[in-house]
Amino acid sequence: MTAVFVVHGLLFASWTAHIPDVKANLGLTDGTLGLALLGAPVGSVCAMVAAAYLLPRLGSRRIVQIALVGYCAAGPLVGLTGSLPSLMAALFVWGAFQGSLDVAMNTQAITVERANRRVLMSGLHGSWSIGSFAGAGIGALAVGAGVTLTPQLLVLGTLALLAAGLLTTRMLPDASEHHAADQDGADHDGADQDGVDQRGAAKATLGSRRGSAPVSRWSGGMVLLGAIAFASMLCEGATADWASVYLAGPLHAAGVESGLGYATFALAMVAVRLSGNRLLTRYRSDRLLPALAALATVGFAVGLLIGRPGAALVGFASLGVGLASVVPAVFSAAGRIPGLHPGTAVATASACGWAGFVCGPPLIGRLASLSSLPTALFLLPALTAFIVIATSIARALKPQAEPLAAAELDSGQLGIGRSTQHL
Repeated sequence: MTAVFVVHGLLFASWTAHIPDVKANLGLTDGTLGLALLGAPVGSVCAMVAAAYLLPRLGSRRIVQIALVGYCAAGPLVGLTGSLPSLMAALFVWGAFQGSLDVAMNTQAITVERANRRVLMSGLHGSWSIGSFAGAGIGALAVGAGVTLTPQLLVLGTLALLAAGLLTTRMLPDASEHHAADQDGADHDGADQDGVDQRGAAKATLGSRRGSAPVSRWSGGMVLLGAIAFASMLCEGATADWASVYLAGPLHAAGVESGLGYATFALAMVAVRLSGNRLLTRYRSDRLLPALAALATVGFAVGLLIGRPGAALVGFASLGVGLASVVPAVFSAAGRIPGLHPGTAVATASACGWAGFVCGPPLIGRLASLSSLPTALFLLPALTAFIVIATSIARALKPQAEPLAAAELDSGQLGIGRSTQHL
């Protein structure tokens, strides 16, 4: 599981340092660049709508495997485009596989959390951030060495598929897959004792959900979680898409320095997310998340006001610290809502989050064309201020919503000790 999170972040972040070159090669303005960047999040959101339907039927393991292959194969197409429409189309396809992989791997993460009965999501997202940091660094070095986007993604995609593809066979079945196996096995008298043990554990896992009334994925609690994810991922997407443009343009940063904005942001996320499992276990989410978001609000706003490359990098680091634990906590909370399939809940929260990517790039570009890019980026501390308020009042993030599955689960029944060491 960890390898898939790393690959997802690595490939996405490795192209961000190439955005100024793509903009220059195609002769795009800030506004048209924002329109082009719309392709990836639109593709992601469309794929997430489909994933909400497919995950309860196919399971997260199978969708992870399919989406991983498509994600690694579609990336190099982005560097082969020669016009605004073709760039949008290539980003749409890449974004569709990216979004499918995002939902499926987070659904699998919830399955692993339940099996281990402890908080793991933040650490897995920390792995994503490690991949993002490495990808951003690789991209910046590639730009400095004159390596273009397509060969870079061909090499990275091939290596990533070889490394992570085999490990996906060790993923755990979702609870719904266990239930299907249980129903199928009930018709066969020759089932062995291990199969009986697995079906018994599956029944225990499903017990609390069977007793819950169905809940709409657009209930009030889900809407608020979706709004938090929307604000957080708009900030993440804006940083990925505009950090290098901001440093290279208004702040006149040159060479590798112009590609360090997102790398700094990702490194700060790594530091917080790797300790996030302990932090979210020790501190209440409705207190920890607002405090970190407040730091992001102040730090990024001050960095924009100073208007120097060094201050900007500190601002991006503050933003990374403030947002690091938001999405992992939201996804875990959504996956624990009784009466709602975890895959559907995660797909809904993810779709809302990626809608932030849809709105973010063109909105920042439009605001920049009406005023300036530094002024447009003040939207980000405004959104982190909203996160301060929303995470402090969201009921799903309150302590009583935080325990994992209520049913007792013997990890030995599912072979958790053997399986999770490979995830």
